[in-house]
Amino acid sequence: MPNLAPFHPQIVHFAIALLVLGVLFRWISLTGRAGFTGPAAAVLLLAGTTAAVLAVQSGTDAHGPAERVPGARAAVMEHEEAGKWARNVFLVVAALEIAALIFTRRSAPVTKGLTWASALVGVMGVGAVYKAGDRGGDLVYSYAGGVGIRSGDTSDVSRLLIAGLYHSAQQARARHDSAAAAELFGELARRFPDDTTVRFLAIESLVRDRNDGKAALAALAPLAVPAGDQRLRLRYGFLKADAFLAVGRSDSARATLEQLARDFPDDSRIKDRLVQIK
Repeated sequence: MPNLAPFHPQIVHFAIALLVLGVLFRWISLTGRAGFTGPAAAVLLLAGTTAAVLAVQSGTDAHGPAERVPGARAAVMEHEEAGKWARNVFLVVAALEIAALIFTRRSAPVTKGLTWASALVGVMGVGAVYKAGDRGGDLVYSYAGGVGIRSGDTSDVSRLLIAGLYHSAQQARARHDSAAAAELFGELARRFPDDTTVRFLAIESLVRDRNDGKAALAALAPLAVPAGDQRLRLRYGFLKADAFLAVGRSDSARATLEQLARDFPDDSRIKDRLVQIK
């Protein structure tokens, strides 16, 4: 079988949708209303079980690199076990659905009993799917399992590193640890010196975390901002105004903002900043 690791997210989401909808349709079918829901439930549950089997296989193919991340192994194993349990429950549901299809023309009572059994086991299956999904969410959002490595593109790993440094710096700033925030933003700038957004973050950190307006103005001087890029021009102007304020040059900060107000008369943020300075 080919390596399904890159397709794990897509397969998993299809499996969840098909199985949950299949169980819902099976319960509706038991009311005797909406006759189409009976055959639809069988199709959805069989297709969803197939997707669940492929989801487990793709997860097995993908777990190696994620498991090797320090501290992530236990989370990977919990997600893997929960996924296998969900698959096994729905294999039972699929067997019941196939049996019900076989007995459809032979024995109505047997068919009805099998569909009831499928519905009941299906509820357990939905719970198992939820648990597997919850463990998968923990793995992705708490341990970055698979993030940045799914495509095999090295730039994805770089973006993962950018995100890690950025969020760590923001957390340091939130707990008022300016020294740590400045160090992390500085590391971000050292590793990605050609990224304009990163350069702006580093300059902002000079003002906010180091209170070094002079260094911020020096860092802004060589930056060339495209005339047609309103977002970058505003960011540049706001940072320059903040740097001027940090060195006690409020008149220069006001002049910078007034020029921005002339260039972008509809932006209320500029007017708010001018009011704050006055």
